[in-house]
Amino acid sequence: MLVVSNTSPLSNLAIVGRLHLLSDRYATVTIPSMVRQELNALAHAEGRLAINDAVERGWLVVEDLPESLDLSAYLECADPGECEAIALAELKRADKILLDDRAGRELARERGLKVVGVLGELLYAKQVGRIASVRGEMEKLQTEARFFIHADLKALILAEAGEQ
Repeated sequence: MLVVSNTSPLSNLAIVGRLHLLSDRYATVTIPSMVRQELNALAHAEGRLAINDAVERGWLVVEDLPESLDLSAYLECADPGECEAIALAELKRADKILLDDRAGRELARERGLKVVGVLGELLYAKQVGRIASVRGEMEKLQTEARFFIHADLKALILAEAGEQ
């Protein structure tokens, strides 16, 4: 399965010590160079080390976009990392793109990509027994990574996880 990621799913999972959930599920996750640059700037030292380790181990793969690729069609709706991630996912015909930002998710869906975010990955991890509680992981994301979760979405995810 070919998976491309934006910065936030990787950085947030790395901050809460759950980056391994992606390597457990996917053989590789591909990121564009702009996402790698953003991850290099991650202020959370342990999270940055986890990202660097993933690159060194080879399951997090950095791929450059062709220089001739025009990203102007993406820039109105998304930041540079998201633009490159969406473009790379389209170019590689990825099975899935990992995105959390609403505008980026909408743009990716408009372009025909299958989108999943960090909460979807946590839900999957619970369903296959890799984590005990989605609620606990969401609380860590909110407190440690300052990840915003709308109350309606939180309730929906918790219901799907059987943790109302």
